[in-house]
Amino acid sequence: MAVTHNLGFPRIGAGRELKQAVEAYWRQEIDRETLERRGAELRARHWELQAAAGLDWLPVGDFSWYDGVLDTALMLGAVPVRFGAGRDLDTAFHMARGRAPGRRDAPPCAMLKWFDTNYHYIVPELASGQDFELHPEALLDQVRELQALGYRGKPVLLGPVSFLLLGRYQGDGHVLELLDALLPCYGRLLELLRDAGCEWVQLDEPCLATDLDERAVRALEQAYHRLQVPGLKLLLASYFGDPGEHLDLVMHLPTDGLHVDLVHGTLDLSTLLDRLPPYKVLSAGVIDGRNIWRADLEALLDRLEPVYRRLQERLWLAPSCSLLHVPVRLDREDGLDQELHRWLAFAREKVQELVLLGRGLADGRDAVRKQLAECRRALQTRRHSGRIRDEAVRERLRALPADADRRASPFPVRAALQQRRLQLPLFPVTTIGSFPQTTEIRRLRRDHRAGRVSDHDYRTAMQREIAEAVARQERLGLDVLVHGEPERNDMVEYFGEQLSGYAFTRQGWVQSYGTRCVKPPILYGDVSRPRPMTVDWARYAAGLTERPMKGMLTGPVTLMQWSFVRDDLPPDTVCLQLALALRDEVEDLERAGLPIIQIDEPALREGLPLRRAGWGDYLDWAVRCFRVASSPVADGTQIHTHMCYSAFNDIMPAIAALDADVITIEATRSGMRLLDAFADFSYPNAIGPGVYDIHSPRVPAVEEVLELLRRALRVLPAERLWVNPDCGLKTRSWPEVEAGLAVLVAAARRLREDYAGADVDPRRVRV
Repeated sequence: MAVTHNLGFPRIGAGRELKQAVEAYWRQEIDRETLERRGAELRARHWELQAAAGLDWLPVGDFSWYDGVLDTALMLGAVPVRFGAGRDLDTAFHMARGRAPGRRDAPPCAMLKWFDTNYHYIVPELASGQDFELHPEALLDQVRELQALGYRGKPVLLGPVSFLLLGRYQGDGHVLELLDALLPCYGRLLELLRDAGCEWVQLDEPCLATDLDERAVRALEQAYHRLQVPGLKLLLASYFGDPGEHLDLVMHLPTDGLHVDLVHGTLDLSTLLDRLPPYKVLSAGVIDGRNIWRADLEALLDRLEPVYRRLQERLWLAPSCSLLHVPVRLDREDGLDQELHRWLAFAREKVQELVLLGRGLADGRDAVRKQLAECRRALQTRRHSGRIRDEAVRERLRALPADADRRASPFPVRAALQQRRLQLPLFPVTTIGSFPQTTEIRRLRRDHRAGRVSDHDYRTAMQREIAEAVARQERLGLDVLVHGEPERNDMVEYFGEQLSGYAFTRQGWVQSYGTRCVKPPILYGDVSRPRPMTVDWARYAAGLTERPMKGMLTGPVTLMQWSFVRDDLPPDTVCLQLALALRDEVEDLERAGLPIIQIDEPALREGLPLRRAGWGDYLDWAVRCFRVASSPVADGTQIHTHMCYSAFNDIMPAIAALDADVITIEATRSGMRLLDAFADFSYPNAIGPGVYDIHSPRVPAVEEVLELLRRALRVLPAERLWVNPDCGLKTRSWPEVEAGLAVLVAAARRLREDYAGADVDPRRVRV
């Protein structure tokens, strides 16, 4: 029969058990032995769940305490010298956070988005002449754990070429020149896995879904011709798209199987079958590993039955990619209404869908008739449900004027008007928006939702939190203030709760990075804004201070990208609906007297297609959606946007086309290297490169921040430089935040002293 397997399972646990255990260890509430025991229990629970569903091969090595790319770097001995000689779990935490028990603080490794997802990986630091040294114990221990439980496992490894391409390389030449030094470690690891009783190993090369140059193609050929281990079979896995023009390459690499993403790719099965060598297994990624909609099993059987007749046991069934990107299990969601519940499938249910497909192929549709009928009813209910359509929303889109995405005047005109209104000093200091979400704030929100706190008492308590946040900012000396967002559970979920067309889970957690988990809302229908979402809180905060107050919104692209999005409308249509809802909020904030409105778009780069051929269309509609949301304000109202953990070099024209008056970006972990893109492009508007890494508990020294700002001043005029953290501060504690912001204010004041009397007029923007 068709073989069923999984590329990876969510590691955090249905109740975020991994997060709780790791953070307890960081707080030194549990010891290493307890932490490792809890990790083993979680792995066993996930293996049992997948085995009980009937999978033939279970993934092993997909578990990580923080990040799989970081684990790979540690396993290969690619540890920067500032983290010491250790190669253990605390070394991983040290590299990721800059802090670990018993170790001196150090600048952490950089963090970037994992291809076009909202998952963040820790970037390997690689250098010319890099030494690699294999440390396989953690992976081998997990293999032995799985075998002791009686399961059949398939180790999952990040492939050598993708590992190198994902790294940050320092030195002359190209990072792929390290391949010769790296491959002996991979070869030895494969031998150890074979000796440990493994029959198959999955090697992930997600770089195959991107544009590859000839150097990368040669590296793939070299790597897989050398990684031949007698007695061990290799499954080469490509996902987030298909190999495209590299299909002939991967078909003829000496591997025993090939996994292809048939959900997000465009290759048809007939092409794959015509080119598949007779010895090679085809793993068909037919269940969407990145979204939560129930699969159309009958349509998939229609597609797969002729393939199965041709390949038989050489056909493997799998999700399109690792299930890391979806919640663990749907049966814990007792708060969703029955109709919507039937439309969904989380990781556990997706595994069950795979097994049903396998049974349907091997034993015929009669063997799964009941399940197919249930699936058919759910899909028909969704297709014809009145809750997914709003004719007023669709008519508004049709009637949208062509110039709805344009500001009245160009940036230099706006900037002069804004400075007269705001009267900001040189190097204005601000934050990205959120302040610490304390235990008391989270308890208040939880109790209010449960009805244990009245609306009046909740509002009073939140106003008290806002007033305290404003007072703290004034005491610290910030120039542009925020209200701190105590009422917001998440920058996407908060807005989704107030927009039509959204639904919410209680336990639908997904890992974003490390122990940071998010609960993406479900965008199932047409979107509109029934009432203002942020205006009352922003107006209250603005009335507490004479300093400029920012209104804070999440942008349309990010609201879409960080939700589980409906798949029955084109993404540009969904995004434009969101933009119009936000446009209404922007207009209301301006009418409420807010002089600055920030519309965050950290997902703009994330949504970019992995191949350049698709960039033009995506950037056209993504930029237009942002501008539709931001453009109705007067010239004297300043529009900010924020982006983090992205590479900007290749999309600078699109970022400039957003026409935000001020953009803030993450720049600390890159040492301001991200700013080079803005300098090379001669970005025309104001920029706030982050100078305080909020994803680490480290508080930088004033001199450290000054050095970053001085680097920025080498490429930016002083009149257009803002001072701010990398991102929001909700995950940090107040002592860390106050210490960090005090450093930023002190650094800005030192710079102002340096520029006193210089030929710089802070009341204008250099054009």
